[in-house]
Amino acid sequence: MFDSVFVQIGVIVGLAAAAGGAAQLLRQPLIVAFIAVGILLGPSAIGMVSLRSEIELFARLGIALLLFVVGLKLDVHIIRTVGPVALASGLGQVFFTSVVGYLIALLLGMSQVTAIYVAVALTFSSTIIIVKLLSDKREVDSLHGRIAVGFLIVQDIVVVLVMIGLTAFGQAGDDVSMSREALKILLKGGAFLLTVALLMHYVLPRLLHRLARSSELLMLFAIAWAVLGAVAGEVLGFSKEVGAFLAGVSIASTPYREQVAARLVSLRDFLLLFFFIELGASLNLGTLGAQLGASVIFSLFVLVGNPLIVMGIMGYMGYRKRTGFLAGLTVAQISEFSLILASLGLSLGHLQQETLGLITLVGLITISVSTYMILYSHPLYERLAPWLSIFERKVPHRELDSQLNPSARVDALLIGLGRYGAALAANLRERGCRMLAVDFDPTAVQRHVRDGYMVHYGDAEDPEFVATLPLTETRWVVSTIRDSGINNSLLHGLRQQGYRGKVAVACSSPRDAIRFEQAGVDLVLIPYSDAAKEAADLILADAESEE
Repeated sequence: MFDSVFVQIGVIVGLAAAAGGAAQLLRQPLIVAFIAVGILLGPSAIGMVSLRSEIELFARLGIALLLFVVGLKLDVHIIRTVGPVALASGLGQVFFTSVVGYLIALLLGMSQVTAIYVAVALTFSSTIIIVKLLSDKREVDSLHGRIAVGFLIVQDIVVVLVMIGLTAFGQAGDDVSMSREALKILLKGGAFLLTVALLMHYVLPRLLHRLARSSELLMLFAIAWAVLGAVAGEVLGFSKEVGAFLAGVSIASTPYREQVAARLVSLRDFLLLFFFIELGASLNLGTLGAQLGASVIFSLFVLVGNPLIVMGIMGYMGYRKRTGFLAGLTVAQISEFSLILASLGLSLGHLQQETLGLITLVGLITISVSTYMILYSHPLYERLAPWLSIFERKVPHRELDSQLNPSARVDALLIGLGRYGAALAANLRERGCRMLAVDFDPTAVQRHVRDGYMVHYGDAEDPEFVATLPLTETRWVVSTIRDSGINNSLLHGLRQQGYRGKVAVACSSPRDAIRFEQAGVDLVLIPYSDAAKEAADLILADAESEE
């Protein structure tokens, strides 16, 4: 029965869905579940599903779409927004992790080529997983979130360059010098980049404008463009991944990139399922057991060493230890690109199956553990904060503008400048209220400062920041953030500072409102509910006046 490809795919998708549900309950990324299903179904376990060319085809299409979407979302503006710290942290972490990882691999008895692959694989973190976790915690727009996304983009660019270099190295035979092969790759790469640039400027914007009249046709073209880019990359001697990445970059500057990316994400995730299943099914459980000791050593280095490297770089650049710690945790795992890189090395004959198993095992360990580290980053920081001062300068000049004057006189201290907070701030200013606003999104801070508001960057969940607030003469502290955890931390910090004024907090449900009222909050705001009541009063008042 399982000789049928259709039946095999049905079994794969069904078990992957079940394993994905279990992973969600455990708050784990789906990658872990998919690789586990592949190991279960592969020849080294129950052997229900064998490796087939059709499954391999789906896997390669998934990788092509992954790189295409990465190129599509290559937002250089993010790197510019967070300044040089994204480049310094990204490149610095890649360099130091590679060097230390290479030395560890040599000490474990690996050959030089294998050690290089393992060391490079340890440097890359998963953009998909990190952005998902930061989005769930609503920290993508925070300072540490922007810095993390910035150096993850730098890593994505580096991994593409590494793939180009490894492909050139793999194609260089005994009779062909590396310098000649490198020159050939440079010439081909230059011609490829020039062609992409010309298409970006003269052809693709007009073509996409015409195709956008039909969303189905636009999606079909995007998929075709990704696959053709992958084909071009392979024909030119780079790799399918590099070609797909450049295809994505070629339409990243068009107005349709967000629409294309949003529609392709589901298809990308579905096809990537087969890559991780294939990867898991190719692993030998006996080999994995033999690699357990080395995988633990490398995993500890990634889980502890990578965050320390980022914290050291950011501390040297003048960021506070809390910002460095929260950003550093995002590199405490290896990514799907590490697994793709290892698969490329296996296909080029540079690596053995045992090394692929080692890197996969490190991925499973670090992704699983780092997910919890990121989810509980704030409690973890509170426990470790006393020992982290070594990573902070005496004067963290990059964040000096968040240091407020404790004796400043304000009527209201408004925390959070989202849609609700910004509207509330505008109404308070119209009524002549002396107001200080605080937000953890540096872009929002800059925008409101230009509009004439007194605004500072800060995180209400940080007890050290709460201590810098001008609380002595402040009548109201108003939090427009509808996150009960953040508001509870804020209330705790205010009590620690002996604040005696009034407090208002926003929340999302009547149940939270009751809890905050019992906690002694003077005013509980439920934005949508309050607005609905006011709208109902206006409607009924108008109806009564007509009667």
